[in-house]
Amino acid sequence: MKKLLNVLYVKLEDAYLCLENENVCVRQNGEDLLKIPLLNLEGIVCFNYSGISPQLMGACAERRIFVSFLTQTGRFLASVYGETKGNVLLRKEQYRISEDEKRAIRLAKNFVFGKLHNQKWVIERTLRDHGLRVDAESLKRASLFISECMRQALECGAMGELRAIEGKGAQTYFNVFDELILQNKESFMFISRNRRPPIDPVNALLSFAYVLLANECKASLEAVGLDSYVGFMHADRPGRPSLALDLMEELRPQFADRFVLSMINRKEIDPSDFERQESGAVLLKDEARKRFLTAWQQRKREEITHPFIEEKINRGLVPHVQALLLSKAVRGDLEEYPCFLWK
Repeated sequence: MKKLLNVLYVKLEDAYLCLENENVCVRQNGEDLLKIPLLNLEGIVCFNYSGISPQLMGACAERRIFVSFLTQTGRFLASVYGETKGNVLLRKEQYRISEDEKRAIRLAKNFVFGKLHNQKWVIERTLRDHGLRVDAESLKRASLFISECMRQALECGAMGELRAIEGKGAQTYFNVFDELILQNKESFMFISRNRRPPIDPVNALLSFAYVLLANECKASLEAVGLDSYVGFMHADRPGRPSLALDLMEELRPQFADRFVLSMINRKEIDPSDFERQESGAVLLKDEARKRFLTAWQQRKREEITHPFIEEKINRGLVPHVQALLLSKAVRGDLEEYPCFLWK
């Protein structure tokens, strides 16, 4: 099993990263701020504009440490990753499946089923833990509707139909998402999902969490030898990691949505942590983004029992396990792709 290592998030805009004696050295204005051994890292995510040295990028590529570049607002720009692990036969089979809708939909159904199942249990958890504080009837109706969408997802035979079912389930889920917010309701009101840019604090948090999760899914897929840019459900587009978006669908509710809800409901994020730009975009301030990333890393270290392999693993290893299971399904070693089903 892969060991869960750390991801270094670099937020200082004018910081520069270089290699020094097998250490990542973070420098600002000629001063060394931090040194971390390469062997302790599985990835580096840069929100800075000064960048990193070619020598460090080469060392990371050799050690299969992913390096990703994001804007200050969290929009993905590019990534650097080393030689693909796995054989060419796996990718050739992936490409064949992606071109055959009958084969692709068998995998896509499980991505959607997992997403719907996990959305349902986000709602059910709130009903169980806070039933007297929420509109229980509307949440129960939403849960029942999503259950019906789960049944339809397994029975449908066309990709367009599957995408429509996923869309109906997502709309129902986000229609009641505001009920799941229990603190600072006046500031963290959720009306609908919006992005590019997010125009309210809740959507700003969700978008940032989705960027982080997509980045981890992409790195996990590349690590097992799959092409993260060729998906089975998301259409191929230049520069879009479609398979990473496929894989993260089932992980969004538990790993991103519940994380955001916990940050709000525990008052770890405050209304004053956001700034509104002239364009209308709402963004996290630097200090709040730092707290968000720290909490994200801490959450990844929590232990859970994986529902398919039935072993205790760190939460942060779930994308790696799912990528490995997906590669086995593509090869034909597994009859079906076992999506991550959380309760």
